[in-house]
Amino acid sequence: MDSLRDLFARPGANDLPVLHPTIGRPMTLRSARPRRCTPATPILFVHHGVNRNGDDYRDYWLPLVDEADVMVIAPEFPNDGFPGSPWYNYGNRTDDSGAEKPRAEWTYGIDQLVFQALQAQGLTQRPGYGVFGHSAGGQFVHRMLSLGFREQVACAVTANAGSYALPDLETPWPFGLAGTGLGTGELSRWLGFRLTVMAGTADCDPNSSNLPREDLSMAQGTNRYDRAHNFIRTARAQAEALGIACAWTIVDVAGVAHDGEKMSAAAAPIVSAALHAG
Repeated sequence: MDSLRDLFARPGANDLPVLHPTIGRPMTLRSARPRRCTPATPILFVHHGVNRNGDDYRDYWLPLVDEADVMVIAPEFPNDGFPGSPWYNYGNRTDDSGAEKPRAEWTYGIDQLVFQALQAQGLTQRPGYGVFGHSAGGQFVHRMLSLGFREQVACAVTANAGSYALPDLETPWPFGLAGTGLGTGELSRWLGFRLTVMAGTADCDPNSSNLPREDLSMAQGTNRYDRAHNFIRTARAQAEALGIACAWTIVDVAGVAHDGEKMSAAAAPIVSAALHAG
């Protein structure tokens, strides 16, 4: 990947058009740089929603990065090159026939690829990074982690996702983990990874726009708030059945509906504390 130094060019908003390093399609990396930023500053990847509005999600974090002391990078996947849920929410894992693509082509790898380029270019000295996603970005984040893209992830938050890949080896992907090749060992390691699920208590409209309504989505609950709690209940039940502890937590954000800006503000102290503790 070419030089990423432009992301650090000035405090505040920076943008860098790039080619996806393994797929070769154009996308944009958007950053919110705190006023004080050194190679020791934690890196947080922020994932946008269905509108592919990485600029908005970056902007939500502009007033937060100084107090949180984090450098935010928001990868923006334009619909032209990464069309629909298959290429974003579901990670470009399979082709139209359902056959699995090479792992290097999965869009879930973007954070690790960018982070390792930052390390190689001397722009960060951190051993790991944080991830936050809201709505479709929350879908992207937890599915990415479920498939093992968490080797260097020091903190992970999924917020107000519309549907979930349940930690269940019987429910088919992308609403569960059946068909992914994962077994009980991988499931145990996933349940033992520290994941924070955030749910706005007012994100409970069953008629909300862009709420997934496939049969397996509806089986998870009639609204995003209920689906988040169902995701956690499923994880705890699976962990109990496996005889292990579930490391996942859920945080209710009082009075907040489907609002990426407010959920970002609620997430900022959580990710800051976790990244600075590591």
